[in-house]
Amino acid sequence: MSSPAADPVENRWPGERLGLPESGPRSIGRLGRRLIAIVIDWGVAYLLSWAFFPTQLGTDPFITLGIFAALQYLFLIVVNGSLGHLLVRLRVVPLAGGYLGLWRPLVRTLLLCLGIPALIWDRDQRGLHDKAAGTVLVRV
Repeated sequence: MSSPAADPVENRWPGERLGLPESGPRSIGRLGRRLIAIVIDWGVAYLLSWAFFPTQLGTDPFITLGIFAALQYLFLIVVNGSLGHLLVRLRVVPLAGGYLGLWRPLVRTLLLCLGIPALIWDRDQRGLHDKAAGTVLVRV
């Protein structure tokens, strides 16, 4: 049996394998902050859908999803995080460093809108949408 320090597969904390700190700035954004951020983002999209595209039943879910996707993409390109991310002090950064670009936010947003990729995580708490886009959600 090997010790935890000698076993490269074991992580002592999420993000250690990626070279990220255990806590504080640049550490992995944890589940609580992520949930609060997605609730904020979805709430803003719902309110905009209800305000500008009302239906007899409240809102059209596809219009709400479209607004959610547009806001995600726009905010990711401009400020590296959605409105919810900004409020809970998270940012989306490319794993390789540098500029997030245009394709990473697009891939991340499209997969996030499917839902399932965001619910499947690796041992570093990166969803499949982040893995496909080559991004990581970190604390500010």
